[in-house]
Formats: sequence, structure tokens, C-alpha cells
Amino acid sequence: MFERLTVKKDAYYDSVVLMRLTQEVQRLAGITDALVGMATDLNKDSARAMGFADPELEEAGPNDLIVALVGEEEKILDEAGKVVAARLESRPRPRTGAESTRPEAVYSSLSEVPIGGGGVAAISVPGTYAAREARAALRRGLHVFLFSDNVSLEDERVLKETGRREGLLVMGPDCGTAVIGGIGLGFANKVRPGRIGIVAASGTGLQQALAVIDRLGEGITHAIGTGGRDLRREIGAITTLMGLDILEQDEATAVKMVISKPPHEEVRRRVIAALEGGSKPSVVCFMGEEGGMPGAGAGAGKVRFAGDLEEAAVVACSLAGAGAGRELYPQEEIEAIVRGVAARMPGAGGGTGRVGGHLRGLYGGGTLCEETMTVLARSGIEVYSNVAWRPELLLEDPEMSHAHTCIDMGDDYFTRGRPHPMLEPGLRAPRYLREARDPDVGILLFDVVLGYGCHPDPAGVMAEAVREAAEIARRGGRALVQIAVVVGTSGDPQGLAGQEKALRDAGAVVLSSNYAAARLVALLLGSGRFSR
Repeated sequence: MFERLTVKKDAYYDSVVLMRLTQEVQRLAGITDALVGMATDLNKDSARAMGFADPELEEAGPNDLIVALVGEEEKILDEAGKVVAARLESRPRPRTGAESTRPEAVYSSLSEVPIGGGGVAAISVPGTYAAREARAALRRGLHVFLFSDNVSLEDERVLKETGRREGLLVMGPDCGTAVIGGIGLGFANKVRPGRIGIVAASGTGLQQALAVIDRLGEGITHAIGTGGRDLRREIGAITTLMGLDILEQDEATAVKMVISKPPHEEVRRRVIAALEGGSKPSVVCFMGEEGGMPGAGAGAGKVRFAGDLEEAAVVACSLAGAGAGRELYPQEEIEAIVRGVAARMPGAGGGTGRVGGHLRGLYGGGTLCEETMTVLARSGIEVYSNVAWRPELLLEDPEMSHAHTCIDMGDDYFTRGRPHPMLEPGLRAPRYLREARDPDVGILLFDVVLGYGCHPDPAGVMAEAVREAAEIARRGGRALVQIAVVVGTSGDPQGLAGQEKALRDAGAVVLSSNYAAARLVALLLGSGRFSR
């Protein structure tokens, strides 16, 4: 095996560009491992894990580019190096003169952006640089969509306070999704225009809500992402409150929605007070909040509370006048799916459809992973995880599942130096098939997230793994239920119908609601108790 490390001094590139390039190089014949990224501490750790111990690596700083390649022959490394150089040299050139006022203009730095030439700066750079670039955007009078993570809590607070003073939104850091005036930022679904405005501290949670809203025939005005820490005490919901004020003033918005993990109690009161003080009805989903959410859109005054993402979207649509608050999958439909499983897999629970084995869930969407654990906990089923809220359910080793397990494979542990599963779903396949080989496993559960910025054919990639897992179970003479949650809309570039068909043809049960999938799992495991 041959190795090669190249360090390019003072060469700065966008992190998403580098992630996609790493993915492309890893697919080259004869390349066994690759990393193309800025020399941040995380990427240097990843290079060391690949076996590199060069002094040049240790001396590299966050302004330097590192290209670490491992391959079967020297000439393969030569070819891979040429691919990297060609891709980096072919970046879109900055536009000048009259061209620079066009919506698609590309700039080499924020200092080149003409005044009034843009409304939002979308920033996707290593966290080392992110706060600096965000400050520059705010100085230019731009709202900020900060996709980057690894930004300190103090930097986030200062950026958002600055934005508040200037009347500019700071969406992020670590903001994965937003849709502003119909324009998607980050990982975003194509959603029809409508009357629902959303503020969300969750990327995939927001995408799930968007997908349900679209399926129910309603649409949105804006979906404002905040980053996952906005409702912490240290930040005080600055972006959330600014976003709610924007929706309150927006004449096209008839209903407001808030999606977040449980906030700090003082911040929670502040957000609810802002909603109660507004003129429009609203629905709130604080996912996993203990003792709270009674479901069915319960609540007093202008604020309704939902216990899960599907319910939040359903209640919002009902408030907007679209439908009567129906579930996507009523209980009788879930039970019919269980009967279908029994018919297809007679070995499952003696023909009842119930599965005696363990659940293994592999998620790209962290919020969806956590929602599944919450729903199953309410059904009396404890689930281990790498992102468990209860310490006793936290896996000692994220690589090793135990009993019922759900894994967030978008967590930093799995994405350090590697593309996110929403960019490269195939990275889940080896773990998926390893779980399928475990004779104690009876259910495999995974998500497929569609939209702009995501993989062009995630279902096609996972369908191959579904077929192979089914064959593994067949050879072992056991029942294995495979469930796919497809989060997407009919307008998404991947083609929703085709994506769902690919998974069904491979043998998976396909649902469009993660909450419904968790309910299905509970029934398959023998628990019919549900409490929203």
C-alpha cells in the first residue's frame, strides 16, 4: 500500500467543495482512503488515523490545504492527485463588472460583494474561519446562513447580538436547512408556497415538517433555521425571536411553527410569551420534552403543542385551513402494514408480524434519530444510542450496537474527515450489513433524505444494501423487517416517487413519516402503547 501527503500553504477552499471532492477521490479505482480538507485539528486527526505522521502535517495550520491519499500503486496516487488539482482549479471564476449583479454571481471573498448585490450570505467554511466571515457579511449588511459548525458558543452569541442590533438574521452556526422566499439554503426541499411560516433549530426536523406539509397540500412562506444552540440559555433564542417577529409582520404568513429540542426553561417561557403576544395562531414542537406535550394539538390561547414532527405539521396545516388535522398514517393503517409484514414474512412472530429480534436504526438525520428514541420510550421501549439523552443508554462504543439501538451517523464521530450521510449514503452500507448479519436483529430502520444539496440518488444506493440484507436474512432462515423513512417532496430533484419505488422494489417498507415508522417499530416489537 502506498501513501502520499500534500500540504498546500495558504490555500483556502469551501468545506462542502472539499467534502464532495474527498467523496469523488475515494471512489477512484485503487484508492483505499482519501482526505481532502483544510488542516483543522479534526482533519489532522483524521489524517493521523489514516497512518500519516509527517512533520509537514504537524506544522500545517487551518489556512493550509491537506491532501492525504492511500492507494494500491504510486501511479494511482498520481492520477488521484491530478483529479484533485483539476477539480480545485476548475472552481467557478468570480464575476466582474455587470456580471457581478446577477443572482448566480460567485465571489472570491465577501469584500467583493457589491452593496445591495445580495440579501443572504451562505457561509460553509471550516469553523476556524466561520465567525470571521460571518462578521464580514454582517458588516456588508447581509443576513447570514452559517452552515459551518465548530463555532464557539461565545462567537455565536456575539454574532447574533450584532445581527440583532443591525436587524440581520444569523441562521446558525451548524444551520443545515432554510427556505427563504422560496429559495432553499443548505439541505432544502422544494416546497410549494403557502401560509405556514417556520422557525426551526433543527435541519432534518425542519425537512420532515416541510415534507409533511407539502404532502397535505399546504405550503410555506419562510422556513428560518437558527442552528441547534439558539434556544440554550447562553444564546437566549435571539434568532428564534427575530424569526418569529419576521413571520408576525409578514402578511402572507397565517400560521407560525417552532421546532426545537427542549429549550432552557427561561428561554422556553420567552418564546411562548412571544407567540402568545402575537396575532397569529402557532404550533410548537419541543421534541422529547418531558411531561409536556399531550398531543392532538393541545394548548391554550394562540399556542398549540405537538409531541412529534408529523403532528406539528398536521396541526399547522389544520390551522391554515388545509385538512382537518388528520394523521398521515392512522393507527389502522399502521396495523395493516404489520399484517402485510406477517403475510410477506410468515416466520415473523408465528405469522403475527411481531418480531422477536432487536431494532437497529441507522440515521443520517440526528433529529429523526432522537424522535424515534423518544417515541419508542413513550411506548416502553428503551433504545441505546450514541446520542442518547439518558447516560445509562449512551453507547460505550458508537461502533458497537447493544440491544435496541439507534445511531446518528451524521454525528461528528462518524463524519470527521468524511462526507455526511446525506451527501454519501453509501457510507452507512457496511454498518447496515453488519447489523443485518447479527442473528439477534429483527428490524433495520433508516432514513433517506431528499432535496437540494443531498445525494442525487440516495434510495438507489440504499436499495442495494436492502437487497443484500434480505439475502443475508434468507440464508440465515430468519425474518428481517427493513423500514425506510423517505423525507422529501414531489418537487425534489431526486424524484420522490422513483426513490420510494426503488426501496419498495428492494423489499423495504416505505413510510413518509418518521413518527409513523417509530409507531410501526413499536407494534412489531409487541408494544401497542402510544402516547404523544
